[in-house]
Amino acid sequence: MEEKMKGKQLLFVAYHDDNLEDSISYAAELAKTMKDGIEILLLYKRKVIEKVEDMMTAIAFAEEGEHKTARELISDDYRNKNEDYEKKMEELKDSCRRSGVNADVSIASMHPLSAIKNILRQNSKIDMVVLSPSITNGGTVTSKVLNRLARTASRPIVTMAKQAQVA
Repeated sequence: MEEKMKGKQLLFVAYHDDNLEDSISYAAELAKTMKDGIEILLLYKRKVIEKVEDMMTAIAFAEEGEHKTARELISDDYRNKNEDYEKKMEELKDSCRRSGVNADVSIASMHPLSAIKNILRQNSKIDMVVLSPSITNGGTVTSKVLNRLARTASRPIVTMAKQAQVA
């Protein structure tokens, strides 16, 4: 009964520590409507490197590869919250599968614009980019950065907004 995906993917970008339930279900439904799969890009948001040791670790990780860096940072963050990285990734994929779309998860620990550009270069199947509310509301992706992304991505960019709470 599940309709065959046409090989295209929607790229959903969020921070790994976001509450993803609502936004991932929206992105999955959008992908389903478009008959696309979904590529989830989870970003590790580094506040600032506070210690020289942290900086040296980051440099070592950068030499080994961005993917490994992000995986270790996110795994450590989940472990500190008594959560399991592999289980969280499977829960994300399962949530999308329940919506009727295939999902892949990628991770990065760089600025959202750089991470998005990298994944667009690596994955020609992506035909739309959807940014979670925290990506644009947190100030990391300003309107100037968003405009630059829209010019260089050559794909539609969709930004999600949180619903205003009614008192």
